[in-house]
Amino acid sequence: MVLQPAERHCGDWSHRRLGPWCSPTGSPAPLSCETGCGEGTWILVCRLLVPTQVSLLSMEEDIDTRKINNSFLRDHSYATEADIISTVEFNHTGELLATGDKGGRVVIFQREQESKNQVHRRGEYNVYSTFQSHEPEFDYLKSLEIEEKINKIRWLPQQNAAYFLLSTNDKTVKLWKVSERDKRPEGYNLKDEEGRLRDPATITTLRVPVLRPMDLMVEATPRRVFANAHTYHINSISVNSDYETYMSADDLRINLWNFEITNQSFNIVDIKPANMEELTEVITAAEFHPHHCNTFVYSSSKGTIRLCDMRASALCDRHTKFFEEPEDPSNRSFFSEIISSISDVKFSHSGRCIMTRDYLTVKVWDLNMENRPVETYQVHDYLRSKLCSLYENDCIFDKFECVWNGSDSVIMTGSYNNFFRMFDRNTKRDVTLEASRENSKPRAILKPRKVCVGGKRRKDEISVDSLDFSKKILHTAWHPSENIIAVAATNNLYIFQDKVN
Repeated sequence: MVLQPAERHCGDWSHRRLGPWCSPTGSPAPLSCETGCGEGTWILVCRLLVPTQVSLLSMEEDIDTRKINNSFLRDHSYATEADIISTVEFNHTGELLATGDKGGRVVIFQREQESKNQVHRRGEYNVYSTFQSHEPEFDYLKSLEIEEKINKIRWLPQQNAAYFLLSTNDKTVKLWKVSERDKRPEGYNLKDEEGRLRDPATITTLRVPVLRPMDLMVEATPRRVFANAHTYHINSISVNSDYETYMSADDLRINLWNFEITNQSFNIVDIKPANMEELTEVITAAEFHPHHCNTFVYSSSKGTIRLCDMRASALCDRHTKFFEEPEDPSNRSFFSEIISSISDVKFSHSGRCIMTRDYLTVKVWDLNMENRPVETYQVHDYLRSKLCSLYENDCIFDKFECVWNGSDSVIMTGSYNNFFRMFDRNTKRDVTLEASRENSKPRAILKPRKVCVGGKRRKDEISVDSLDFSKKILHTAWHPSENIIAVAATNNLYIFQDKVN
């Protein structure tokens, strides 16, 4: 089958200007929340780098390879395109933190364990395991290169001593098992100590193999490979609450998988029109309900959210609920449809609300009210006057993610100049913080930042014209039960926690 040119390239909307619909997308007050982050004072715990870069450093430095901190990287000359972090995800307990990068690698950090000799320092994470998840491929039928970049990582709940996670690039989802081994078998009958087969004629006695202690080894092995099911680029994966199935979503379709079956999936959403010239929107994100295994939502580049119930129909092209906010005609411009594209959608932990992120705002929707969001937070409204230049440098197509804290009371999302924003839903206060190498000393207190739009600029303010749009916080994660956050900035991963008095 030969694909039409329009269909061949429509999997990568973010780098092509096909019309405005085609995007894949006062002083800050102290932040407080009910989970106990006090006056909202956040401190830097550590700055982590991908461990493969340790080898690029001067060997004269005394480095502990299990503790990658801010002393490792002096400038950005060591970083390559492959080192840029593309996803961040805590596991269900918060003890492990996984990152994926554009080079197809997955790096897992483990929380520092408390010891009797040293007081436990909350939020310390050290390198636990590193493995190559995906390799670059080439689709000969379509003459397309398939990047190794990790688009998403999702953890499965821990059932035994091993950990399991899903990772995906544009086309293939893999299920990985991460396990520890501190013993090795010795005393084989048919093999010598070096693993070579022995001559059966020389075997005169029967030996019972025994387990001997060895240095701890963390092994990552691929248990399942789910491939050949997506024509377009995968943008989301989500584990169902039944923990037997998961879904993967690309620009036009959503597939449902069983963890035990790799050679087939069930198509539950298909918005591809018969004529690709009639295509008006694409799927940008999708997620399962945290408690109801039959319910999921997906967002579109038109700024709409559809909630679907798999009990109603096998093919969920007809949604159960449709969430859309009417556009204010006075604010309409050439960029209206681009900036309304939703880049991320997340259910709250309670399952009562969903949160969406578009280019300028974060919105919270109640599942029982479809006509408008119950809360709207302006992330960087000062960029509204810069949309023309942001369109020219393609920044207007950036896909910002958003996350809830453990109690759904605080929202976090990223911005430019390595700024990230937090919004307290109870007090309606917000704060702007910066993940900066200049302020990367461990236990350093983060100072709120403010952007000056015009007029006289104060000492601690930064002008909107001075913002660095190449430095952007696209990927963030919040510990499921504590006030510990992970912020990805280029090839650096910053770990922050609320200040403990």
